[in-house]
Amino acid sequence: MSEEDKIFASRLLALRKQRGWSQPELAKKIGTSGAIIGRYERGEITPSIGVARKLAEALQVTLDYLVGDNEINTVQDKAMLDRWQSLETLSMEDRERILYVIDSLMRDARTRQAYNGSTSCKHNKSNRSCKNFKH
Repeated sequence: MSEEDKIFASRLLALRKQRGWSQPELAKKIGTSGAIIGRYERGEITPSIGVARKLAEALQVTLDYLVGDNEINTVQDKAMLDRWQSLETLSMEDRERILYVIDSLMRDARTRQAYNGSTSCKHNKSNRSCKNFKH
């Protein structure tokens, strides 16, 4: 098994488990069998590009992440990538403003995480910055 096949197999397995899906559940989403998903995860067979694309869509990641070997520079979350790409259609001034807000929110989240030991607001619904969190 090639290194790329090992990466694909391990990422497929990890992503499926992260979502709490069984092999048959994932298989149903892409129109195949659970046994085939198991063979992909064990690296026994490699899916076609079309099937790999369906897997990426079902798992809500980019195809590049699923088959790529560069985890650091690859956006895993397809919805996040779509949002990031939509920023490119805005003016530089609007992009800078949006990124400033994102940076502020990230700083606040990291501070909360450092103090609370988690990414949640610890059910502090009176805190204005926590109102959009699911409690």
